[in-house]
Amino acid sequence: MIFTCVGTQLSFQRLVQWVDQWAGENCEEVIAQVGPDHDLYSNLKVYDFIKPTQFDELFQSADCIVSHAGMGSIISAIKFSKPIIVVPRIAQLGEHRNEHQTSTVDSFIDTPGIYVARSKDELFSLLGDLENLAVGSAEDSKEYGKLLNGLSDIFNKL
Repeated sequence: MIFTCVGTQLSFQRLVQWVDQWAGENCEEVIAQVGPDHDLYSNLKVYDFIKPTQFDELFQSADCIVSHAGMGSIISAIKFSKPIIVVPRIAQLGEHRNEHQTSTVDSFIDTPGIYVARSKDELFSLLGDLENLAVGSAEDSKEYGKLLNGLSDIFNKL
């Protein structure tokens, strides 16, 4: 099963349309948290919002995660040892307020277990090779380590 999530703040139709198309062409179950756009997709099992406990259950049972480039999704993929394919939202397309998700994927581009798809072709190629996607860990990610150290510094100052 593939779990697709777009976060809780904004819909991400471009990503979910791609996943919906791929799911229609393949025999793979895809469960997706899509926000208010749930009526637009015919090949996915969709949810507007998923409670944290169900979110964790879906992460744990998924073979792969497909997500926007949100830090919560990336951290969860590392936490649950799942390969994740991230597609950054593009502000110029009206998908976000700025291009921070592009910067996020640039930071994780060489991290094992984190795969970046900037186009539908790249996403389809990665989804077509699911059995060869490696799982990453916190030890593999310099950025994850920086994040944890930064959070630790903040809490130590409190």
